[in-house]
Amino acid sequence: VQLQASGGGLVQAGGSLRLSCAASGRTFSSYTMSWFRQAPGKEREFVAAIRSTGATTYYAGSVKGRFTISRDIAKNTVYLQMNSLKPEDTAVYYCAATGGGPYTSNRGYDYWGQGTQVTVSS
Repeated sequence: VQLQASGGGLVQAGGSLRLSCAASGRTFSSYTMSWFRQAPGKEREFVAAIRSTGATTYYAGSVKGRFTISRDIAKNTVYLQMNSLKPEDTAVYYCAATGGGPYTSNRGYDYWGQGTQVTVSS
């Protein structure tokens, strides 16, 4: 599986962005997909995850109620809709895939996308 993240950019506080993660490979539907982010000088942290069926989602407390993860099996794509963005959401966002999980740790993920920069100005 290869993952390609896109959709990042510069937005003002309170604005919205939608990130996309396009996956190649026929087994995409069997993977749990997650988003992580890494701010400068900080460790990579879990943001959200969605199980293979799309029926169950998980969120970090800092984004719950503002971010929504979803997936389109037909398009082999997972999305992260980010609303009410804050300056502290500024980071490089990565998508990741695991055959198990979901895991809130970096470990356990089989595949990673290249990352997309999100910058929120105050």
